[in-house]
Amino acid sequence: MHLSEIMTIQVLFHFSGYRNFKTFYNGYVRHHLRSFFPNTVSYNRMVELKSESLVPLAIYLKSMATGDCTGISFIDSTPLRVCHNRRIHNHKVFEGLATRGHCSIGWFYGFKLHIITSETGEIVDFMLTQGNVDDRKPLHMEGFIKKLFGKLFGDKGYISKQLFSQLFFRGVHLVTKLKRNMKSKSITPVMDAILLRKRAICETIIDQLKNIFQVEHSRHRSPSNFFNNIFSALIAYNFSEKKPSLKIQFQDTKQLILPL
Repeated sequence: MHLSEIMTIQVLFHFSGYRNFKTFYNGYVRHHLRSFFPNTVSYNRMVELKSESLVPLAIYLKSMATGDCTGISFIDSTPLRVCHNRRIHNHKVFEGLATRGHCSIGWFYGFKLHIITSETGEIVDFMLTQGNVDDRKPLHMEGFIKKLFGKLFGDKGYISKQLFSQLFFRGVHLVTKLKRNMKSKSITPVMDAILLRKRAICETIIDQLKNIFQVEHSRHRSPSNFFNNIFSALIAYNFSEKKPSLKIQFQDTKQLILPL
């Protein structure tokens, strides 16, 4: 099979509604998609070929299957659990890679997926980290924020004076809600306050990634299979026609602004 066929089958899986790849490949691809994939191989051979497609999938995702920054971006992170907390000590597949982490719903063992989205629902960029990594750390990395400009909206977990200054110097205005014990030095613009309340678009996208595109499950037998699943799921999401989005319309008030 050609590399492009292997990559296509992996992306198709996330649109299929099947809950496991083996059933999808043996029961659907090899029987109903023969005209599109005439040279299908056995499932065991397909698993071997999948691991060889890891780097091409990552390159395609980063170069062709992510959206453009529009000047309004939202950031959030979500845990990717690789096993139940009770099975951590017996878990061997991600030994030395996965770590314990904490999120809003408790402790977990696995990784974190950090995503930046636009108001149109497209994923602008993403990063995978271990579960114990601070949510703010990826924003210190040039490769993660190189496409950003304008305003970036996040929750209280992204509050940091140093991070705000660093991003502002690059042309990115980090906007977060204030904690109860913080005093505001300025009044938040009305538009910023409205968009802060629309951060739920990120949570909606994460919900679709987990429940429709199956970016998280605990059936992985190797790290390469884990990364293959994530990359192909993100590609499938960005190809989907129905994405959650915000309908933002800017109106020119034609008011005269005089400098003081």
